[in-house]
Amino acid sequence: MTFKASLDRLAKGVTISVSILFAIIIGVEVFIYWSKWQLSEILTSLFLIAVYLATYFYRPINYDLTDENLVIHRPFNNVIIKRKNIKSVKSIDKDQMKWTIRTLGVGGFFGYYGQFVNSQLGNMTWYATRQDKTVLIETNDNKKLVVTPDEPEEFIKQLSV
Repeated sequence: MTFKASLDRLAKGVTISVSILFAIIIGVEVFIYWSKWQLSEILTSLFLIAVYLATYFYRPINYDLTDENLVIHRPFNNVIIKRKNIKSVKSIDKDQMKWTIRTLGVGGFFGYYGQFVNSQLGNMTWYATRQDKTVLIETNDNKKLVVTPDEPEEFIKQLSV
């Protein structure tokens, strides 16, 4: 069964804003420095393009539950978790998510993914597209994953079977 993962309003806003900002910066560099490109302008443009592509290709798209696996679909390098390795799955309320800090990841640009930590839940790896509808998956090796399917109750029900 496939579960959609739509972006929340903040992620949509951040994605649109950053996309426009990157396009303006690259556009200005091309327009101003077209005839006399310096290494710094080339490197800046290449860096912005690399950041954009990396965040785009590693963003979560949706979640698939098969008989054996949970598959987190991304444009590049899907994440596959064997269902037999899942210890628990539960919904997380907003109070538990307060003061979550991104330690190495993306916080709104095409979603929320990477490494996060908070005092109640500890270290977590997020594959999320929103800050609500959060589902915590704990594996047998005590890794914690956060996903945000559009239908969290049905997702938990199907994954718990």
